[in-house]
Amino acid sequence: MTNTLDDYRWLISSEAEPWLALCGDEPLRLLSNLRKNLSAERAHLVVEQMDLRRRAREKFRLAERMFFTRKGFEQATDEQIASYKAGRFAEGCAITDLCCGIGGDLLAFAARGRARGFDHDEVVALLANANAVAHGFNEEQCVVKPQKISESDLGKGSWHCDPDRRPMGNRATRGELFEPPLETLAGLRERNLNAAIKLAPATELPADWCAIAECEWVESRGECRQQIAWFGELARQPGCRSATVLLTDGQMRTVVGDSDGLPPVAGQVGRFLYEPAAAVLAAKLTSDLCREHNLSAISSGVAYLTGDQSIEDIALAAFEVVDVLPFDRKQLRAYCRERQIGKLEIKKRGVEVDPERLRKEIVADGDENATLLIAPHDGKTRVFVAARLSSAAGGNSHEKHKKM
Repeated sequence: MTNTLDDYRWLISSEAEPWLALCGDEPLRLLSNLRKNLSAERAHLVVEQMDLRRRAREKFRLAERMFFTRKGFEQATDEQIASYKAGRFAEGCAITDLCCGIGGDLLAFAARGRARGFDHDEVVALLANANAVAHGFNEEQCVVKPQKISESDLGKGSWHCDPDRRPMGNRATRGELFEPPLETLAGLRERNLNAAIKLAPATELPADWCAIAECEWVESRGECRQQIAWFGELARQPGCRSATVLLTDGQMRTVVGDSDGLPPVAGQVGRFLYEPAAAVLAAKLTSDLCREHNLSAISSGVAYLTGDQSIEDIALAAFEVVDVLPFDRKQLRAYCRERQIGKLEIKKRGVEVDPERLRKEIVADGDENATLLIAPHDGKTRVFVAARLSSAAGGNSHEKHKKM
């Protein structure tokens, strides 16, 4: 079902407010009311908006007041990352946000200084303006215009761009498939070098970009969400890679490096095992983290690290090794039964194992916790029985263990 620009203008108007306020109604009664009083297109729009607002609560504090398209919601930067990124711009500087979408980054920029948004899609530009109003910004603080990127004024401050990575419907990681493509963005950099360009975590940048940009991978809510290429005055470490882990409690950790080398391999596994955060892995900074903490990999190319020292670092998930077993299902089943392990987390790297299937095969009745890390070591597949001490997302993670 296709909605027109007028339908979206209606959606953000006071006329739609009573219908959007019915979100607490029983679903069948809600649909009945909508169908009796609204066109099919607008009834669909209200139902979709309610669903998107529910899903957006994880990303936005004021989700219930905001407006989304499905694609706009999925591509929008969450508040935590947007606030972090905005903090890298000079306070009070004018920021131009190209391909601003529904305003995930734009709203954080407006909280720091005057922000202007541009998007070629009239609908998302309309919704971005409505979201700015919902956050209390006036037109002097934040304004959005429907305009092609090639026609946008970058101004004298700094600019940010979130190119569309789904121009053909499927998510793309190759920069030449973005809209606008990296070639066009390189041309914009010639007009104003102070740029931040949001990319997919797996996007590989041209060598000339990497030579002058700081490429940063950012993790939020336990996943690497995006890569940002920082240029000009915005690049703190030009020519380097960085990985930043953001926690919901406000903690933050950044690892910086420029080495692609593999970490050293341990002759034997120490008392502790560590797993780097997703952003560190995406940025290929495991070796830098190993050097910082004097850690070694348990096997070449496997991102489980080991050492005898207890390390507290939110860029590392920490495990204390309890036992080392061969990978044998019968033996693992007996081990769990003998110790009444009924809350079992299974992780693996470098081996072909289905953790969920294995869990069902070996878990026992009981209330004891354990983590199994399965990986190659010394030429054989080993099972490291461990107690999880922390996760790279911070804090004790026993609640993540599944009871079967």
